[in-house]
Amino acid sequence: MSSGPLISLLALIVTLGVLITVHEFGHFWVARRLGVRVLRFSIGFGKPLWQRRGRDGTEYVIAALPLGGYVKMLDEREGEVPPAELPQAFNRQPVGSRIAIVLAGPLCNFLFAILAYSLMFMVGVPGVKPVLDDPKPASLAAAGGFQKGDLIVAVDGKPTPTLSAVMLELVDRAMADEAIQVEVVDADDRTRVRALDVRDAKDLGDAALVFDRLGLRPWRPVLPAVIGQVTRDGAAERAGLQPGDRIVRAAGEPVADWEQWRALIQRHPGQSFSVRIERGGAEQTLELTPDARETEQGERVGFIGAIAEVPADLAESLRVVVRYGPLDAVGAALGKTWDMSLLTLRMLGRMLVGRASLDNLSGPITIAHFAGQAASAGAMAFLSLLALVSLSLGVLNLLPVPVLDGGHLLYYLIELAKGSPLSDAVQNFGQRVGIVVLALLMGLALFNDFNRLLG
Repeated sequence: MSSGPLISLLALIVTLGVLITVHEFGHFWVARRLGVRVLRFSIGFGKPLWQRRGRDGTEYVIAALPLGGYVKMLDEREGEVPPAELPQAFNRQPVGSRIAIVLAGPLCNFLFAILAYSLMFMVGVPGVKPVLDDPKPASLAAAGGFQKGDLIVAVDGKPTPTLSAVMLELVDRAMADEAIQVEVVDADDRTRVRALDVRDAKDLGDAALVFDRLGLRPWRPVLPAVIGQVTRDGAAERAGLQPGDRIVRAAGEPVADWEQWRALIQRHPGQSFSVRIERGGAEQTLELTPDARETEQGERVGFIGAIAEVPADLAESLRVVVRYGPLDAVGAALGKTWDMSLLTLRMLGRMLVGRASLDNLSGPITIAHFAGQAASAGAMAFLSLLALVSLSLGVLNLLPVPVLDGGHLLYYLIELAKGSPLSDAVQNFGQRVGIVVLALLMGLALFNDFNRLLG
């Protein structure tokens, strides 16, 4: 196994291990505080890899399959309980206590996200200024009057200091099916308001693709054809290209800048050609075979896994760092967690009614891929991923699906309303339905994962 997949696997284990522990600890801590006896605290399912029994009698387990966890509490529905221990049984607790225990898991996930975002905002979150290039012809952005040099400062009144913030706000606002008001500072330093009429736009739910589908293009400076970084095991590394190499000629053509070099690579998917480079003052020739992939339009294009070297002064002029003091950082973290949670809910709602593609569902393979990338990018990038996955787990677990925490909450709320619990038959039927729903969702997520992996 190469180091890339190994890093992704280790990052996935750490991500799931930390966030599952956070979630289950919420259930565990509140249950103990409310006098419920906890029999087992397990991270993962299946065969135990490590286990020990604490002085309190709780069995602590790390199991082989790290795709979940559970807190097993004393409960008459799962076995005989000695009369002396009945007051410690979960099913004997008041409905308010049961609601608190079930809510504690998702709430701990939200709390973890808030703490992670707070730390990030105190340290400083780096980003790229949202400066635009000319919009795509005949696009929504062109119709809205966007121009080269526009710096986006707010979307529907919400400040957007970075390119990633703009993308997330556009995804969020597009779900309202209304015209989006975008405040910009143009190339002449004048404040303007541009409009994006997204009422008839299709599937704008992917932050990575929303710019392309709206016709917006981030500003790209003219860069020299010099390699800045190469991806491990990519076509560039296999051919022997290294950071600092200047591309002189390729496929018999002189190469003037990075854009020309990128276009040439795209025209040669899976096709070998010679590349003349300058390295350390001397020229040499390499043989390069770009890998191939398909665009959304079904076009087969080449890529090599390399990015351009960006001059330090240019990179600094485009760089922005979002940083707050401790109190403001907590406020910003609360807002970020709230916004991302609402965005997750809106996306799920649009998928349910067919307004967003089910391709947006991701499973463990995709999470592993992004976890590996984030871990390689540094501590702050990995912490950001942990925060995002944590709040996603919190939101998903609150959905009113039997088996999930939200399904149990639904049962308890009905019990509050009618004054008595639902019958065992109804609850068991709900559990079976919940298992089927979760199995279908997991199957679809894994199908999407393998599609991305093979595509």
